[in-house]
Amino acid sequence: MTYKTIIYDVTDNVAKIRLNRTDKLNALNAEMRNELRHAIALASEDARALILTGMGRGFCAGQDLGDVKRLGQVNLEQTLTEEYAPLITALTECPIPTICAVNGAAAGGGANLALAADICVAAHSATFLQAFARIGLMPDCAGTYWLPRRVGLARAMGLSLLAEPITAEQAADWGLIWEAVPDGDLQVRAQEMAVKLANGPTLAYARIKEALRGSERHDLAGQMEVEAEMQGELGQTHDFREGVMAFLERRPAEFQGK
Repeated sequence: MTYKTIIYDVTDNVAKIRLNRTDKLNALNAEMRNELRHAIALASEDARALILTGMGRGFCAGQDLGDVKRLGQVNLEQTLTEEYAPLITALTECPIPTICAVNGAAAGGGANLALAADICVAAHSATFLQAFARIGLMPDCAGTYWLPRRVGLARAMGLSLLAEPITAEQAADWGLIWEAVPDGDLQVRAQEMAVKLANGPTLAYARIKEALRGSERHDLAGQMEVEAEMQGELGQTHDFREGVMAFLERRPAEFQGK
C-alpha cells in the first residue's frame, strides 16, 4: 500500500508510524484509519517494536469533522464498529510492544488512540482532551474503557463531562500515561525505549501484554491458571534459556524472540 496520510519506516527493528495530515492536526479520516490498520499489521511482521507519533504541532485532533459532510445522515455506530473498533483492536492486540509518543494535542479519538498503546509517553507541551461532550457526544474509541481503569471513576467522570484538557505532566501524575518528558527529548526517549524492547524477549512481551490486558476477565484463581499456562510455554523458549545462561555468566542476554 502507498500511504497518503501516514509515514511508515523501520530502523533497528523498530517500526515508526507518523500521522501526517498536519494541516488538519492529524485528524482521523477514513483513509487514515484504513492506512493505520494496514501499517500496524505490517509492523508486526517487519519489526520487533512499534512507535506511533504525529508530525507537526499536534498528535491527533480526533475525528476529522470535515470528513462528516452530512451530519444528519452519518451513522456513527457503523463508523465506530467498522472502522474505529478494528483500529483500536489492531493496536491493542499488536503482538509486538507498542509505544505512543504524543508530540502535541491529543483530543477525542486521538487521545484514546494514544491510550491504546502499551506505553504512552508525552512531551511536556502535549495535552489530553476528552472533547466529545463539547459536540454532544460521549467518549468512544474505548475511552470509557481506558479512563476508569487508568485514573479511577471520579477523574474519568471529570475528564468526560467537563471536557477540559489536562497537561502531559498531570496525565503522568494521574497514571493515565507512563511519563512526560521535555519536548526535545520525546522522540529520543521513545526510540530508546523501542530499541530496548526490540532487543528484548519479544515472545515474553507478547504474553505479558495478553495476560495484563485480559486480567479483568478472570478471578484470582483463573488468572493464576493463565500465568501458569503462559509461563510453561515461555519456559520452553530459546530466550528463557538464553536469559538464564546470561544471568549465570554475568553477560548481556542476546534474545532472538524464539
